[in-house]
Amino acid sequence: MAMPKTEAEQAAAAAAPAEPRPGVRELAVRYGFIAITVALFVFFAVTEETFRQPSTLFSMLKFASVVAVVGLGVTLTMVVGGLDLSVGAVAGMAVTISAMTMVIYAQVGGVAIALVLLAGALIGAVNALLIVVLRIPDLLATLATMFVVMGLKLVPVDGQSVSSGMVLRDGSVAPGRFTPDFLAIDRAFVGPIPLPVLIVGLISVATWFFLNRTRWGRLMYAVGANPEASRLAGVRVGRYRALAYVLSGVFAAIGGLILSARIGQGDISAGNSLLLDAVAVALVGTSVLGMGRPNAWGTILGAVLVGILITGLTIAGFPYYGQDVVKGIVLLLALLFSFTLSRRRSRYTPAAVI
Repeated sequence: MAMPKTEAEQAAAAAAPAEPRPGVRELAVRYGFIAITVALFVFFAVTEETFRQPSTLFSMLKFASVVAVVGLGVTLTMVVGGLDLSVGAVAGMAVTISAMTMVIYAQVGGVAIALVLLAGALIGAVNALLIVVLRIPDLLATLATMFVVMGLKLVPVDGQSVSSGMVLRDGSVAPGRFTPDFLAIDRAFVGPIPLPVLIVGLISVATWFFLNRTRWGRLMYAVGANPEASRLAGVRVGRYRALAYVLSGVFAAIGGLILSARIGQGDISAGNSLLLDAVAVALVGTSVLGMGRPNAWGTILGAVLVGILITGLTIAGFPYYGQDVVKGIVLLLALLFSFTLSRRRSRYTPAAVI
């Protein structure tokens, strides 16, 4: 049973200032990003009949799935105070490797998936080696990796896209094709829901749980917030940073698998634009609910915002060459909530110097 408060305690409670109600600025920081997303969704739903059809909404989420999963990988590296610039190249490499495996070497889709995931983890490990062991700053290391991967994916195919029936170097015709089980990664449905949407949903929940409900995730946040203090506290800073880059490579490879199944050929230009979109959604995701730190749900909401913009503008007949301008302006507004209006200082410092 709770003991009654003494007169002194009651007086102290009465004298204590009440918690101030959040002002307009605080509300804008906390809910501004969500408000922009909802407002855009409502605008296109009201003005464009096609936009509000269920098939269009699922197509929009399907379109955003690749950016979302690659952005989650970028988010993991941001959590430890870094940034992976090689994710777009890794996704493009995944497209080429999967196409080569099935079309040129006539292997089944399962083999292609395994090779792509292994390659993504390997590139992530190379980034970790450069950053953690060789102490190269993360931006420079992953930038170098990006150029190397972009070049390497062109070498075995002589700079040509890989497609069924293509003529090989020796003059023969490629014996294989994209198998139905592989194409199902992007084209299958579970009920009315496209499979890529379910894949991203599962990865998002797993990433959120890992970062917020496990000891390893909390320590990764600690490394990003203050790597020196974490090291002095006995945290193996290098291991957690390495883990983030390996996972980023795997996530980029998964995004490449979805993209490869979507286009159905090994397009050598695939993934070239993913880097900017993935970094953008990961950055703007920090402003969700005024958190001021990288987080899984913020990244997903950022990807949904990009999907709403592109889908709505396309349906409205907006020229494709002007869509990036509108997308950049809206994303800039979202960033204002996190970095300009917010009074909270960023808690994250580059970990590459430790």
